[in-house]
Amino acid sequence: MATATTVLRATDLCKTFSNESVQQHVLKNLNLEIREGDFTVIMGDSGAGKSTLLYSLSGMDRPSLGAIMFGNEDISRYSNDKLALFRRKHCGFVFQQNYLNDTMSVLDNIIVSGLLKSRDRKAIAARAKELLKQVGLDEKCFNKFPNQLSGGEKQRVALVRSVINEPEILFADEPTGALNSQNTEAVLDVLTEMNRKGQSIVMVTHTIAAAERGNRILYLRDGVICDEITLSPYNGQDKERHKELRAFLSDMGW
Repeated sequence: MATATTVLRATDLCKTFSNESVQQHVLKNLNLEIREGDFTVIMGDSGAGKSTLLYSLSGMDRPSLGAIMFGNEDISRYSNDKLALFRRKHCGFVFQQNYLNDTMSVLDNIIVSGLLKSRDRKAIAARAKELLKQVGLDEKCFNKFPNQLSGGEKQRVALVRSVINEPEILFADEPTGALNSQNTEAVLDVLTEMNRKGQSIVMVTHTIAAAERGNRILYLRDGVICDEITLSPYNGQDKERHKELRAFLSDMGW
């Protein structure tokens, strides 16, 4: 059986925030490999360091100590400009808030991101339209503005925007945190389908409904990975898989 390729590797990762005379050690000598094709979920109590870990792995923030290896390159040593290029070329991002530009149409919100990597506007538009259809948004939505969409529709647009440049890794920070249950399910279905097609995903969440979509769940406590579990791919029907995840989270004190 072939071993999955490591896309990103964190070694002895530390992150400390200083406030006057007080230091808060958020990540503590953390080691982690992100593998190609995995849907990696990061869980833990509030303040455990979940988002800090996500931002450090993605180059949105710098660790205080340690290395983050992408191939043979330690991105934690990059300049700010080089980090911006790294994120543009290799990463996609989706957050709890969609951060769409309300003065631009759905299609233009996506095209503008695509133009950061390619100048072929026609090809970007064609890919954007195809991706929008794949997430259940038809042509009547293309020229609408974000304020004309539901919360779930906006987040699906944000997901398309995040993958328009075909990133190696999609980073998601509580992507369903601001949605109702129906829209949450729709967005999680999109993420699951993206992963089935090979998209590597790293997602922070505090809900079991979202965590259940992953095949690898990490539990973070006080800046350290306590344990992790590997599950079979999600199909929505596997009750034993659901029990296995519940038991793991119970053991973690969730």
